[in-house]
Amino acid sequence: MSKKSILSLMRPTGKLHLGHYLGVLTNWVKLQEENDCYYGIADWHALTTKFDETDSLRQNTIEVLLDWLAAGIDPNKAKIYLQSLIPETAMLHIYLSMVTPNNWAERDPTLKDMVKIMKAKGSNEESLSYGLIGYPILMSADILNFDADFVPVGIDQVAHIEITRDIARRFNNIYKTDILKEPQPKLTEIPLLKGMDGNKMGKSFHNDIKISDDEETTEKRIMTAITDRSRLRKTDLGHPDECEVVYPYWKIFGSGEETEEIRCACEKGQIVCAECKKRLAKKVNEKMAPVREKRKFYENNLREVHDIITEGSKKAQIKAREVLDKVEKAVMVYR
Repeated sequence: MSKKSILSLMRPTGKLHLGHYLGVLTNWVKLQEENDCYYGIADWHALTTKFDETDSLRQNTIEVLLDWLAAGIDPNKAKIYLQSLIPETAMLHIYLSMVTPNNWAERDPTLKDMVKIMKAKGSNEESLSYGLIGYPILMSADILNFDADFVPVGIDQVAHIEITRDIARRFNNIYKTDILKEPQPKLTEIPLLKGMDGNKMGKSFHNDIKISDDEETTEKRIMTAITDRSRLRKTDLGHPDECEVVYPYWKIFGSGEETEEIRCACEKGQIVCAECKKRLAKKVNEKMAPVREKRKFYENNLREVHDIITEGSKKAQIKAREVLDKVEKAVMVYR
């Protein structure tokens, strides 16, 4: 059986955290073993909301790539590419934008969320860019340009794929062809990894642990983590299921035996939260040690990193060109 084509992108937001590692990257590593995977860094998408904040774009791109490679994304198994190095995607975006009704783009839930963010920053309706409004169409071009069979998404992101399917179907109907493949969502169960304050983990919230953090930084962050708010004194009996951050982390990073040991000790008041956090920090650091070691290797070999993204983009461009050629022949009678 031929391999299935899988496409997934990530914006270059800088150093990634453990939520990215456990929720996205470990899944990508599994997928690359048996599929034809295209993993792209979406630097054009970054411009839709931060077109005036590009000073850090290059470094943020490098940081994301370093974390991908450290996590196990293998350039020999997956095409690792930079969106802006695939001009065919921009060209496909133009063709798709011609056949896509305006209200299809406006109904995209992610676009609505992005508009809310921009307005919260002071933008009004008139100052929202064409690039932002056209974001769903560019996203569809990303997917369709690589004949993707599947796109890994969480349940809340299925709408992304639906608009892409709608656009592909409309294009094929208009030009009486079957060039554009209708992708399917590949539902991914993304574990909820809270930040140290009990809220969603995020760099902007200053509650995250980064993949690249050293052992000391990791321990300091974990020592600030929220535990069982009802446990006021050291001698109080604990309630692991009401522990907001630390015990859920134990269930991820500890073995079954270790986690059960912590549960029993907590419920009997035999371990204080500070000690529990110290032990957890040790487990997290043990788990992340090989990943961080690999990241340091690539940090010291940036020439190799540059070659990886350059060569990966060239490979990805071959497929993108094939799809675009078919689209142009269908649309433009003189091609």
